[in-house]
Amino acid sequence: MYLKKINIQNFKNIGGTSLEFSPALNCISGDNGEGKTNLLDAIFYLSMTKSYFRASEQYTRKAGEKTMVLSGEYEAQDGTQTTVAVMLDGEEKQVRCNKKNYTKFSDHIGKFPIVMISPSDTSLINESAEARRRFLNMMLSQTDREYMRALQSFNKLLLYRNRLLKEEGADATLMDTISFKMDPFANYIYEQRKLLCEDLQNLTAEYYKRLSDGKEQVSLQYQSDLAKGKMYDLLESTRERDLALRYTGCGPQRDEIVFKMNDTPIRICGSQGQQKTFVLALKLAQFVIMRRHYGAPPILLLDDVFDKLDAGRVEFLLKTVASEDFGQIFVTDCNKVRLGSIVAGMDVESAMFSVKAGVFTRE
Repeated sequence: MYLKKINIQNFKNIGGTSLEFSPALNCISGDNGEGKTNLLDAIFYLSMTKSYFRASEQYTRKAGEKTMVLSGEYEAQDGTQTTVAVMLDGEEKQVRCNKKNYTKFSDHIGKFPIVMISPSDTSLINESAEARRRFLNMMLSQTDREYMRALQSFNKLLLYRNRLLKEEGADATLMDTISFKMDPFANYIYEQRKLLCEDLQNLTAEYYKRLSDGKEQVSLQYQSDLAKGKMYDLLESTRERDLALRYTGCGPQRDEIVFKMNDTPIRICGSQGQQKTFVLALKLAQFVIMRRHYGAPPILLLDDVFDKLDAGRVEFLLKTVASEDFGQIFVTDCNKVRLGSIVAGMDVESAMFSVKAGVFTRE
């Protein structure tokens, strides 16, 4: 399945545009702030029903506009076409597939698998554990519908339990009931994250080795309270502490992933180039795992990935994404000449676009 066409109205700085894409390589050039990343984010939005950048919905609309509309036409190898539309009008949001509204947006997730690599991904290394949990959640939500249901159910119960902990004289029986209900959801989340991190560890280490020509070794370590036991048992053993602190102090909402280079946290010892290389390796590992799950490659969005990478790493990345194992790819770059040379070196069908002030031109 590839994105054949997109229509955009009032998305960020893009007032209105309609673009047709190559099923293989699509390159977008333009200066910073002109709209390259916004186009990729619009494509991501069609797959995930939200922006990649955790922005409030109000910031996805063009300034001064009340409504925002995205629509995309996807085509499968057999010629079957599917239309997806997202409409935001004030506070009301609708998501449609073939003109049928979803009652739950989560039912759409995973139908059009997608992987995005962005300069902002260094937040996975340098920000809090929440960013790394979000990465796992976003990935697992596309490949495992049961995981999404478990995560949503767990979060609702966690919110309820934390609210109860803040009350004076919290009902012990109700607290026990909530803990009992949280147990299977938390355990499922833990098991799936653990399995995913094992896959990511092996693939990320291999891709990093190839990207860096074996100069450094990297690792990924998953840490969770649930490695000590089942959720219900943990909650029972920490109940008095939770009552004193007035929040739930254990569980998958505290999970962490530690990224290391040569046994030292990469956020401490890694240069900008090394950190960006690690993120590339991690995202390529994500791509491979998702391709394995779906039996076909997800759409790949590469936003300004060539900055801070030396020529050898750029060459490896291009050879990797140009292989037959990759499907539709979108690449942005400020350097039009560099982007042109990239296309010239790749024997694939391609389309070239330039953008200025949110207006796109096919070249």
